[in-house]
Amino acid sequence: MTPVLHPPVQPAPRRANVRFLIAHPAHLLALGFGSGLSPKAPGTVGTLWGWLSFVLLQPHLSHSQWALLIASGLLIGGWACTVTARHLAVADPGAIVWDEIVAFWIVLWLVTPATFWGQFCAFVLFRFFDAAKPGPVAWADALFKGRRGQPIGWAQGFGILFDDLVAALCTLFVIALWRFV
Repeated sequence: MTPVLHPPVQPAPRRANVRFLIAHPAHLLALGFGSGLSPKAPGTVGTLWGWLSFVLLQPHLSHSQWALLIASGLLIGGWACTVTARHLAVADPGAIVWDEIVAFWIVLWLVTPATFWGQFCAFVLFRFFDAAKPGPVAWADALFKGRRGQPIGWAQGFGILFDDLVAALCTLFVIALWRFV
């Protein structure tokens, strides 16, 4: 008799909700303190939360403190995104918005000082690159995607952040072109 090979059993995907949000500190961070629970456009809501938190924190933090906060946010965020994706049993859940938050912090930090309208243009550009995923952003998005049924590891957790970092770089590139051309 020929042995039957079965694919590894994966847990059924879970749905992010308030109970899930408060079940683990990683969930709270990865879901953007609840902004990722938005039923419509959680990435946009998460980016708006990132913008608001930047505006509130910016007057109180120096450039070096922002650099430390962003670096810490990337490291701790990589852990939080990995843990949360594993617990949701989805490689890149839409409810995870920490990637948008920290990537948009980078954009705002590097374009400061900027007027409200300058920040708004940065927001629109960032959301375009993150949502439409043109060229390099699509490449970055696909780079760390695991195969279907493959366990979610640190590479996929980093991949959740990576495409948003590339979207931030594309946003900064367009802003630099606009300023210097």
